[in-house]
Amino acid sequence: MQHVRESKIIAIVRGQAPEKMFSLAKALLEGGIDMMEITFNQSDAQSWQGTAAAIRSIHDGLPEMYIGAGTVLTTLQLAIAREAGAQFIFPFAEADESMGLLNRGGHIWATSGTERGAQQTYDYQGDCVEIDAFNPETRKYIWEVCKKNYYDLGIDGFWLDNSEPDSTTYDFENYRYYTGRGSKVGCEYPKKYVEAFYNGQEAEGDHEAVNLCRSAWVGSQKYRTLVWTGDVQSNFESFKDQVIAGQNMGLAGIPWWTTDIGGFMTDNWDDPDFRELLIRWYQYGVFCPILRMHGNRGPDWDIPKLDDRDFGGGYLYTGHPNELWSYGEEAYEIMKKWLDIRLSMKDYIAGLMEETAKTGAPIIRTMFFEFPDDEKCWDLPEQYMFGSDYLVAPVLELGARERSVYLPKGQWESISDKKIYSGGQTVTVPAPLDVMPVFKKIG
Repeated sequence: MQHVRESKIIAIVRGQAPEKMFSLAKALLEGGIDMMEITFNQSDAQSWQGTAAAIRSIHDGLPEMYIGAGTVLTTLQLAIAREAGAQFIFPFAEADESMGLLNRGGHIWATSGTERGAQQTYDYQGDCVEIDAFNPETRKYIWEVCKKNYYDLGIDGFWLDNSEPDSTTYDFENYRYYTGRGSKVGCEYPKKYVEAFYNGQEAEGDHEAVNLCRSAWVGSQKYRTLVWTGDVQSNFESFKDQVIAGQNMGLAGIPWWTTDIGGFMTDNWDDPDFRELLIRWYQYGVFCPILRMHGNRGPDWDIPKLDDRDFGGGYLYTGHPNELWSYGEEAYEIMKKWLDIRLSMKDYIAGLMEETAKTGAPIIRTMFFEFPDDEKCWDLPEQYMFGSDYLVAPVLELGARERSVYLPKGQWESISDKKIYSGGQTVTVPAPLDVMPVFKKIG
């Protein structure tokens, strides 16, 4: 199993002018943030060149900062066709045989196909087909393009979105890949997709690169895949789903996992109920392998578009600000408190990463993973262990101000008030808005 870099705190930098990026990156680094995910909405190669120069400056001036490229400019098909600059890293190609990807060297070999009917398998800014990540020549070509337009400019890692891949119609029996029918091999697509970048980074001598991916399959961890759960809804029901999903991912052998804190699909960023959800989700995020705050904070209609054209990243809405300080003083103080807790645990989390790399043990652990002989621990999906030391009980209901938690045998210390509890019992503990029940095992 590959070793992901030590505990990382990710900052997502959105819509910053190139001249502001270096000073912002420096301030983030000084504040304890060591991984920067840069998100732009730009619509042409010229604007990307100024951004690329700023990234190069950050990379050279702040070598400790790990820089990842996210949703920028337009789709991968435009990069492959025109090799013009920054793009969304989406696994699609325009359904046009005149393009280099589809007709490279006179052979149509790099895209997926269908058994019958139209070739189109997706619709994003026009008719698309999926890139065939199962084809080794395709994987090589994808890296060649992204190396030229990103890696060589100072981008360390990649945000590989829509890696299921997303399809207009999920007609797997009809889809064909290099190695077989979609219904037979399709689940492996995200693993083969990230392999293209992993192999390229390895060939460059970068043996620590981490790439963010929306999907995974058995063995994806081999390629240092950091998985997140995608564009989930901003509500408590979805939040509860993430708590359970993280435990299942760990059991599947994929330890490097995260979510969009607050969910992605947010109707109203200024709704007090959403702010409570965000705070509860942030508290939970502190006890996830990767802490990552991301989401489309609606409504979008009151934000002007960056570009009048109907293609490219500039036509997309950016969403409202989504930093810790974007939701008022109370929310900021609570989230900053929990960020400080995360920063204080960096050595512990780094140790978990090391353990995971050596043994495959998950970072988010089901209760029964740590306490297999305790029958009650086999039916506690809404609490979990963060490594072997911390029991975490996220608050999963709007308005809840207390939480029932089952403590296995032993001695447990609440990290919020330092109160000691004897295990082998269920306790109900206070959970005001600034508190998520977390217990450290002390004996």
